[in-house]
Amino acid sequence: MSATGLEASAATRADASAGRARERKYMARKRVNRIALALSLAAMAFGMFWLVWILWETVRLGVGGLVLSTFTQSTPPANEAGGLANALWGSLLMVSLATLVGAPVGILAGIYLAEYDAKGWLGQAVRFVNDILLSAPSIVIGLFVYTLVVARFKSYSGWAGMLALALIVIPVVIRTTENMLALVPPGLREAAYALGTPKWKVITSITLKAARAGVVTGVLLAVARIAGETAPLLFTALNNWFFTSDLSQPIASLPVVIFKFAMSPYENWQSLAWAGVFIITTAVLGLNILARVLTRNKH
Repeated sequence: MSATGLEASAATRADASAGRARERKYMARKRVNRIALALSLAAMAFGMFWLVWILWETVRLGVGGLVLSTFTQSTPPANEAGGLANALWGSLLMVSLATLVGAPVGILAGIYLAEYDAKGWLGQAVRFVNDILLSAPSIVIGLFVYTLVVARFKSYSGWAGMLALALIVIPVVIRTTENMLALVPPGLREAAYALGTPKWKVITSITLKAARAGVVTGVLLAVARIAGETAPLLFTALNNWFFTSDLSQPIASLPVVIFKFAMSPYENWQSLAWAGVFIITTAVLGLNILARVLTRNKH
């Protein structure tokens, strides 16, 4: 056999060997992919199982307590008829005021971090503190407000509860607002600046308008979070068995009522607790769906 023939044969064997090696690598990657996919599906099924179970138990035990008196009467003594009107009103009042206080502060701080001090030392310090507030347990915030307000004025109050909830809203809105504004293309800002538009006008009319859906989504997610907070309210607003709009005194809230009634041995309190769980779960689910819809429309 000639030298050319030997070289061709060697090249053919090398190509065949390389082809078999590529095939083995492909099969190995395929096996790894199948294993990873199976593990992912198993993890998803595991999580969905518990989620569906929780939702089923919430619906099964909560729907039965949804009668007219649940929304028209205040929390009752043990073994007597009553409802959750005072708790629903107290939660609505404190959550609404906390959102009105916390959301503007968070939006303005997020605008500052994204538009004015993206890399400065003050912006870095604010982000660091904001990360701490985001990861801090809500009971710590409740204890802080208790020391700052309740212990100083020697009285639990709805104002203290509202302040604790607002401190939870602010870091969520700051992070969301900054992230949404950072996604706005720089070309929009540059085009506006090229036309002589002042910076405040660029922010209000272009960047904030472009990120509006994301900012609103952040506010809704913050509301969904504080709607179910119990620990901060135990240290601040405490509870009230009667219907009141006076925020200078203790005021009822749905999470606290659920917490207390769920641990009681009385059947009517337990029924009201499950009804409250169903109401608050439905409200939070609705807010999350609304946030998803706004995000989808944004794209």
